Amino acid sequence: MKINVVMGFFLPMPPAAGGATEKSWHQLAQEFARRGHEVTIVSRTWAAWPQRECCDGVQYLRLPGFAHTRRLAHNLWLDFRWSLRVWRALPAADVTVVNCVALPLWLGWCRRQAGRIVVMTGRMPKGQYRLYRRLDRVLAVSSAVRSAVLSENPRLDAIIRISGYPIDWTQLAAPRLVPAADAPVTIGYVGRLHQEKGLSLLVAALRLLAQQPGLPPWRVILCGPSDIAHGGSGEAYAHHLDQALTEALPPGTAEVRAPEFAAAQLGEVYRSLDVFCYPSLAAQGETFGVAVAEAMAAGAVPVVSDLPCFRDFIRPGENGEVFDHAAADAAGRLAGTLARLLTDPARRTRLATAARETARAYDFATCAERLLADFSQLK
Repeated sequence: MKINVVMGFFLPMPPAAGGATEKSWHQLAQEFARRGHEVTIVSRTWAAWPQRECCDGVQYLRLPGFAHTRRLAHNLWLDFRWSLRVWRALPAADVTVVNCVALPLWLGWCRRQAGRIVVMTGRMPKGQYRLYRRLDRVLAVSSAVRSAVLSENPRLDAIIRISGYPIDWTQLAAPRLVPAADAPVTIGYVGRLHQEKGLSLLVAALRLLAQQPGLPPWRVILCGPSDIAHGGSGEAYAHHLDQALTEALPPGTAEVRAPEFAAAQLGEVYRSLDVFCYPSLAAQGETFGVAVAEAMAAGAVPVVSDLPCFRDFIRPGENGEVFDHAAADAAGRLAGTLARLLTDPARRTRLATAARETARAYDFATCAERLLADFSQLK
């Protein structure tokens, strides 16, 4: 098959500047190419990279894009301009996978040489599905996203599938270093340093945790981008988090790290964690939790807020823990959950082992096979 993969307007491919969608589709494209398919990725220009090149069997077509902004309306306008630019340059294909908003509005009507149109729904819809027609497949990353799409356009029920988000399970599941007997238990978060991720709630819970007597030694690591261009809340918010942790915890037990975009280094961060806390508050923004699945593959116990998107793969008490982020005493509940994990290493081991096996279902090779089988059946 000839397969196009169209990315959004603000990040490059290969994913030198991060992005869960970009990382996922880059490796999926490589998996497709390894299986003999002709793959073209369309993304924005970046630095001195050429407009066209071929690497590892994948063709890259780069077009001028735009920086991401704080304003949704402006981002949608930039997406419209980007989609028009892509529409004019898009190669002929059997299947075109679209990771932007406006392009599917007219691609099925006016550019049938693009082949079957597959829309990847990696974020919660914002009304655009009411306008979509003549799509061949909609991929929703979770049951929560599927429900949101169908609430906008019930006619898509026959063509929508839940795909999950692929991860590099094989790389992430590499053996962990055996810690010293007196090593602290490491609680960590990897992702955008944004207010909607519930990091202020996490700091409040850690403050309570630090006041509990009798706990074994522990430390905390936050790792991710804070700048707005990469989805953070800005440098001032990162400074606020750093200062709050410094005030709440004993010296030397907390660290706010710069983001890691390289897969090998990111994997090392995940494997350094015993507990992965993802206390997101973004009920309308959280769609799957790639970082959660990656941490699970690396052997960390996931602790997540009670958002619908996590229910597809986290089973409380079996392969992770869930706390009620909407409760009046949410910080206390999170602190209690973390305290139970700190004091029960056998429970941590059992949950981490089950979490790693759950995450195996999202390995790139497995997901690529499912997608290719699905694409081949589109008529």
